[in-house]
Amino acid sequence: MIPSSGVVVTQSVGDASIEIDLEAGCRLASLEVGGRQLLVTSAPSPVDWGCYPMAPYAGRVRDGRFSFRGESHDLPRALGEHALHGSVFLRRWEIESDSVFVTELGDGWPFPGRARQEIRLSADRVDLRLEVHSTMGAMPASCGWHPWFRRTVEGVAAVLDIHAGFMYQRDDAGITTRQRRPVAPGPLDDCLGGMLRNPAIIWPDLLRLELESSCEVWVVYTERDHALCVEPQSAPPDALNRDPFLVEPGRPLVAEFTMRWLQGGIPAP
Repeated sequence: MIPSSGVVVTQSVGDASIEIDLEAGCRLASLEVGGRQLLVTSAPSPVDWGCYPMAPYAGRVRDGRFSFRGESHDLPRALGEHALHGSVFLRRWEIESDSVFVTELGDGWPFPGRARQEIRLSADRVDLRLEVHSTMGAMPASCGWHPWFRRTVEGVAAVLDIHAGFMYQRDDAGITTRQRRPVAPGPLDDCLGGMLRNPAIIWPDLLRLELESSCEVWVVYTERDHALCVEPQSAPPDALNRDPFLVEPGRPLVAEFTMRWLQGGIPAP
């Protein structure tokens, strides 16, 4: 079952359609192209389905704790001992216009602020833009998106076409360090950088889905049999403790993400 029965906004252009679930964190609850569903549309946990925005931090934060300007802050821990994927994917969003949605960052985040997401469907792509705003003073932030793509569409298994210059080493706690190493063959739960070209997911002879983003790094997760994740992030996980963007009133963190498709006759890479 989809864990939300609240407000769902739909967009349709040609043979493509999306559903945006505002109760479930303003996530893409559905992405259909040519009658084919590309996303995982249900899971027991809100972490494990759809395509949701991550803000005001993306990925893990070590021990659910970070310091900013000499003051320590604790975050809700959603992955064992670590904080995970921000606060806004768990919040209800409000409609600003037919394609723009907003929410406050919530009580679990120690600074007042809001997120704004624009989602626009075209005949061959869906464009997303995410903004993280402070409403009072400076705060650290990172952001991104967490899409769950189906491994198999109409009986055809997905092939991941990704060429990165490096991956970041993870430590014993599973937290991304800033030490670079060659990309491992997988399965992956890792942050990749130095992309040689845009990542893509190919269901051979059905569809090629190319992923493009202003974000500098991509977290790739291939440890599930039914799904894979290719997540654009403005900074590697645990950025709040290492290299966050400084958000100030009038100076938001902004990221963009496009999923573009080409149907039919697509060979495997």
